[in-house]
Amino acid sequence: MEKAIKKYWPIFLLPTLFAFLIGFIIPFIQGVYLSFCQFTTVRDAAFIGLSNFKRAIGDTTFSHAFWYNCAFVIVSTIAINLGGLAVALVVTRSIKGRNAFRTVFFMPNLIGGIVLGYIWQILLNCVLTILERPLLALDATAGFWGLVILMCWQQIGYMMIIYIAGLQSIPDSLVEASEIDGASHWQTFIKVKLPMLMPSITICLFLTITNSFKLFDQNMALTAGQPAHQSELLAYNIYYTFYGRSGPQWRGIGQAKAVIFCLIVVAISLIQLRATRRKEVQQ
Repeated sequence: MEKAIKKYWPIFLLPTLFAFLIGFIIPFIQGVYLSFCQFTTVRDAAFIGLSNFKRAIGDTTFSHAFWYNCAFVIVSTIAINLGGLAVALVVTRSIKGRNAFRTVFFMPNLIGGIVLGYIWQILLNCVLTILERPLLALDATAGFWGLVILMCWQQIGYMMIIYIAGLQSIPDSLVEASEIDGASHWQTFIKVKLPMLMPSITICLFLTITNSFKLFDQNMALTAGQPAHQSELLAYNIYYTFYGRSGPQWRGIGQAKAVIFCLIVVAISLIQLRATRRKEVQQ
């Protein structure tokens, strides 16, 4: 049986490879080609070279969305990872009801982004009204912090699970040895636990950075880019360019923005992975 599996394993991979080809590779290649075209449908595309990329880069709403998104990525990545690690450190201690706490913190990750967006839109607008501050749709700064709060509430529990797995994989002998040597809890965390957590940190940073860059449904539900496109993240800006503006030229520009967006996220993710993997300690 084992020999048969080894002999015919490529056949078992064919359905997955076929689905990956149809669902990702072909659409991706087609999308890259369309970024060099003016089109209304994929069957009437006319090649126009780099014109779409020039107009995409020159679009002030796109450049604003880029810097707005970068600020959002930095703030949300730091907040989510610090929050997830802090919660993981608490719920890995011998406290009563820790499994219940883990469940409660993880549950927001199970709720759809659109639903979360509308729930937090109502909650935050109520708070802003009480504080006599501009609503989310009238203040890009309020929209920014609303997105950060929403993202943290949804993602901290998920990162907590990864950090818990990392903490539980640390050999007890290392912690005990540091305590015998007279290290404080803080010194044990910095010198022993944190270096051993680097694989978990690598994964969590990768997930939070990519999720923060490609955030779309929460942005649409919470602020819809208001006021005047000032609270648009990159994914929503691309969506609005492609579907919200009239004229065949905007579809090609939207596709060019999508290609630029893909290159940015891939480049930043590879840099982050390379930087954090260098810090990983072999157990």
